Amino acid sequence: MERNEAFERLNQLQGQDLVELASHYGVTIWTGGKKNKGWAGHVIERYLGLQLNSSQSPNFGSWELKIVPLYHRKSDGKLVVKETMAITMIDPRHVVENDFEHSHLLTKLRRAIVCARIFESQEEKRSILHSVATFDLDNPELFNTIRDDYEAVRSCIIHRGFEALSGRMGQLIQPRTKGMGHGSTTRAFYARKALVAHILGI
Repeated sequence: MERNEAFERLNQLQGQDLVELASHYGVTIWTGGKKNKGWAGHVIERYLGLQLNSSQSPNFGSWELKIVPLYHRKSDGKLVVKETMAITMIDPRHVVENDFEHSHLLTKLRRAIVCARIFESQEEKRSILHSVATFDLDNPELFNTIRDDYEAVRSCIIHRGFEALSGRMGQLIQPRTKGMGHGSTTRAFYARKALVAHILGI
């Protein structure tokens, strides 16, 4: 599916409850008291007719699909980004062998659609699709900042080792643990909230 077609279809979902759609598409949100953290993304993928995909290639070949939660901040009620956005796993060997221009990170970020849903509570009894945005990494300043973040991760792995990576690194992209528990040894590239907000225009 071409990105413009997907964007048009996803815009038709704005204002709809993804929890209701999860039931329609047979996507499980809770299993034995444990939440399926990727449920909302699975709903969007099923809506677009995409099979579940965990590879490091973009979901639709030439573009990537992401979904992020927003919430109403208690202090002023403003709708803000709830959390960072996972982009792709960090394969230390691949990162060492490839500069940013040949990286999985750039492949995932080059062309994307990002959907924003409203997070209301941990129970996930309702979650409205708020907005849909396209993103192209064609802004030179943004490109250079993200490239610098990637190259800092690459340098860290080369000179200090994979275990030295820290979530404190990076202006827009950070390397963080991904997986179960604090003892996880896997890492992924995440877009910081500021970058997600920029993509969504909020």
